[in-house]
Amino acid sequence: MKNIVIFGAPGSGKGTQSDKMIAKYGFEHISTGDVLRSEIKNGTELGKTAKEYIDQGQLIPDELMIDILASVYDAFGKEHKGVIFDGFPRTIPQAEALKKMLAERGHKVAAMIELDVPEDELMTRLIKRGQESGRSDDNAETIKKRLDVYHNQTSPLIEWYEREGIRHHINGLGALDRIFGDICEVIDSINE
Repeated sequence: MKNIVIFGAPGSGKGTQSDKMIAKYGFEHISTGDVLRSEIKNGTELGKTAKEYIDQGQLIPDELMIDILASVYDAFGKEHKGVIFDGFPRTIPQAEALKKMLAERGHKVAAMIELDVPEDELMTRLIKRGQESGRSDDNAETIKKRLDVYHNQTSPLIEWYEREGIRHHINGLGALDRIFGDICEVIDSINE
């Protein structure tokens, strides 16, 4: 079982690369963004609460996210090949909570894959994505807020995973297949 945290700023290609990993390795996928958008779309209490935070460009409280993730993770059963965590953790307390949640199940994060993309490229990608998808959170002002939150709150996670000995830096700029090839090298090198 290879549980992977895919890490990078909004627009760094986490969703695209996750899709390629799922196709090749048969991993399950938990995208906190997708999970939250689904809750919001379905008008659940959680969705309404989450929407208030998202509309202000803020992060969802940790306890709320861990509860959601634990229930989604458990729904995959005990025999999955691994889960890609996409968009979580975003802070050190979340990373510690994820580690604890997995440890309670006898599991762990095998690798943190960091997709590194320059900020000007992120802005270009996100504005384009907003125009194509109609995602209301992809406008210049909200994007800038999200990137600031990312840099301020999530960059310490890079050092945390470095200390855990499972951080893998990937240049997220360039050809899709080259980036995916670099990711596959990391996954293939993991001893389960």
